[in-house]
Amino acid sequence: MKSPIATVISRADVAGRFPSETDLATVQEELERAAARLEAAEKLAVYHDAIVRDAADSVLPRYTSSRPPGATAVASQDTVSQGYREIDRYLRAIHYCLVVGSPTPLTEAGLPRKRSGSPTLPLPLEIYVAALEYLRDRAYAGLKLSPPALVELRFYLEYAISGFNGTL
Repeated sequence: MKSPIATVISRADVAGRFPSETDLATVQEELERAAARLEAAEKLAVYHDAIVRDAADSVLPRYTSSRPPGATAVASQDTVSQGYREIDRYLRAIHYCLVVGSPTPLTEAGLPRKRSGSPTLPLPLEIYVAALEYLRDRAYAGLKLSPPALVELRFYLEYAISGFNGTL
């Protein structure tokens, strides 16, 4: 995988010229995006545990609350703990995406698809989608991200949501 900067330099080299002003503007834009991604990654790393807990706490109780008399909760405490770990795992993959500037870490994390299902997930796919949507919608809260950093974080959250929904 070539970075956008390497691509610009390679194109100019193949053409036997120095990078043009347009090429350099592209490089500058990429450097600015990289700075925004690193800002988001840094804040995500600092608040990672709280973010995972907040997202999981926002969606998991719906699937573990008591049911009408005679019915049992949908998920055991062990399954809920596994759900927290899965949300943590996908958030770490998003963190890695921010660092490298590519969705490859999410792809390699094995985003399950709604179409094909995933027998390895402890809870229904919709729970993970709801947790990521919650994070996307509240990404600004507490992190105090600059607008460009927020755009970068939301991009990878949307990518993961699309992957879970099978629309990639």
